[in-house]
Amino acid sequence: MAIKQLLKRTSGWLYLNSPVGRNQLQGAGVILMLHRVLASDHAAELPHRNELCVGPKAFEHLLVWLKKHFDCVSLMDILQPGTVRSDRPKITLTFDDGWRDNALNAFPLLQKYQVPASIFLSTDFIGSRQRFWWESIGETLWGSHGERARMQLIDCLRQVGRPLPVAFDELDVERRSLALLHFLHSLKTLSPADLNRLTDECPDESLPQALDWQQVRMLEGSGLVRFGPHGASHAILTGLDDQRLHEELSRSRDALHNGCNRPLPVYCYPNGDNDARVREHVADHDYPFALGTGTGIYRGTDDPLNLPRFGVSQRVARNPQLLSWRLFRGART
Repeated sequence: MAIKQLLKRTSGWLYLNSPVGRNQLQGAGVILMLHRVLASDHAAELPHRNELCVGPKAFEHLLVWLKKHFDCVSLMDILQPGTVRSDRPKITLTFDDGWRDNALNAFPLLQKYQVPASIFLSTDFIGSRQRFWWESIGETLWGSHGERARMQLIDCLRQVGRPLPVAFDELDVERRSLALLHFLHSLKTLSPADLNRLTDECPDESLPQALDWQQVRMLEGSGLVRFGPHGASHAILTGLDDQRLHEELSRSRDALHNGCNRPLPVYCYPNGDNDARVREHVADHDYPFALGTGTGIYRGTDDPLNLPRFGVSQRVARNPQLLSWRLFRGART
C-alpha cells in the first residue's frame, strides 16, 4: 500500500507540473468537499473520523499546497466566472453541514491564508442543540462519553435490530475504528425516527455541534465565507414525498434568507443524493446550481444541478499529491 500511495503522489505531482496537466486544467474549476476541522490531527486520523474530518496541521498543509498550485477562489468565481483570465486552474473549498469547528478551527486558517470558502448549513441545527446522529452515535460507541453511555446505546441498537458486531471490542484501535466506520455507514438505512431515538440516547455535549447564527454573521462579515443550504433537517431528499420535499427546501431557503445577507444561489444535497424529481424541485425554489458528491472537474458543461466535487479526508489533506492524482483521473473522464 505504501508503494501504491507513493506512485500516486509522484504521478499527481508530475501531472500538475506537466504541460498536459496544465492544459487539461486550463479554464476548469475544482470544487473540494470538506466537513470538519478538528482541534487535533491525532483525533482526525482514526478511520471513523478520517472520512469527514481533518486536523488543523493537515488543513494548514493543504491550504499552503493549494495556494502554491491553484488560484483559490470563491465558489461563484467558478460557477459564474468573470472576464479575468488566469494561467492557473481555479479551486474552491466547500464545507457541508455547518459544524461549529468551521468557525473555531477552520476559519482562523482560512483568514491567515486568505482562502475563501462556502459553508452549506443544515439550518435546523444552526443555533440549536440539535445533534448530528453520525457524530453522537459514533463518539458514544467509541467510548468518548464513558462506558455506561456506550452500553446504554448498544442496548438501544439491539432494540432497533442493529446490534454492534460481536468482535468489535476485541479489535485493536485501528481495526475497531474501521469497523465503527462501516457500522455507521450501515445505520444510514434506518428511518429518521430511529436515528433520532438513537441520538437521544447519547449524552449531551458541553457545546452545540453546529454553528450559531451569530457565528454565521461573523464569518459572512469577514468577506471570506458565504453560506448556502444543505437541507433543513439533513433529510435525504430522494426519500421525501413532494410535500415534505417542498417543506424541507422552503424551510432551509427561508432560514438562509433570514440569517444571512447574501446567501448563495447554490443548493447542496444532503449525502449528495438527488434525482430528476429532486433537481426539478430545487430549480423551482430558485436555485440555478446544486452540489452533489460525484467526482469530477467542473468545465461549465456539467449539469448545473448536480455539480461534481472532490472529497477531502485527513489522509488527503496530509498528502495533497493524492488529490492531484484524483484530478488526473477526473480530467480523463
